[in-house]
Amino acid sequence: MGAEPSSKSRVEKLGVRPGLRVSVLGLAHPGFTGELAAAGADVSERRRKDSDLIFVAVERTAHLARLGRLEPFLRRNGAVWAVFPKGRRDLREIDVIRTGVGAGLVDNKVVRFSETHTALRFVVPLARR
Repeated sequence: MGAEPSSKSRVEKLGVRPGLRVSVLGLAHPGFTGELAAAGADVSERRRKDSDLIFVAVERTAHLARLGRLEPFLRRNGAVWAVFPKGRRDLREIDVIRTGVGAGLVDNKVVRFSETHTALRFVVPLARR
């Protein structure tokens, strides 16, 4: 027997709940900010202090550096979601993981963001919260 497809929406899989403070940085996915708002999140397309969730576009290798600059904007128990293209040789999942870990974060979840993109979640290690 195969696994049943999840009935959860994309924002549910990404951990979005009513009242969360969410920053969306550079994502060009039509309707995503609307989905977040419909889920009850407080959404901004700018970096904001005390964000519960930060979604950041990583479309090119040069964008990986963004991961190292986001922790000061994150609540200690929050998460950064790096959203990157699937199936590219020049920007692989392992590259995103290594960069996030190198920035002092821990990767702990991966979600299918869209047909073309994957989202990888990073959190502040428990010892530093």
